[in-house]
Amino acid sequence: MHTFTNMYRMKYIFTLLISILFTQLSFAQSAEENIVSRDISDDSVAKGVASYYHDKFVGRPTSTGEMFSNEKFTAASNTLSLNTYVKVTNLANGKYLYVRINDRMAKNNKRLIDMASICAKKLDYHNKGLAKVKVEIVPEEEGRNGILAQRTELNTEKAAANKL
Repeated sequence: MHTFTNMYRMKYIFTLLISILFTQLSFAQSAEENIVSRDISDDSVAKGVASYYHDKFVGRPTSTGEMFSNEKFTAASNTLSLNTYVKVTNLANGKYLYVRINDRMAKNNKRLIDMASICAKKLDYHNKGLAKVKVEIVPEEEGRNGILAQRTELNTEKAAANKL
């Protein structure tokens, strides 16, 4: 009888540990997984996680055939059509910018968008690596004008820094 009680206790403890482990794993989902909404079509808005390209991709061809540069306002997406213009807003600070989709991410990437490093700096998440963002598809003219304004601002900042 004593052996039966010990076996019952062991089975109970084992079941309890498995339950705790399962609960911890389900609560341990990252914020990235909790907010990703990759169901963005060519006329919608989505919220999700943004990341930025590693420097190792500089000079490699993108899906559109152009060479990748971390100094251009471009991005990768698995759900948006290539050459789509989007407005990306950092939900933590309200900063936004315009980018053009010119590449695809790895198929297993669950992030909404992967942007050039300059974008992460402008949206103020470069040091964090990831940011919760809102992505809105915009008309081509708005996107082109937005990117032109961003480049002009960037060149002005660089010129001012060189004068120091």
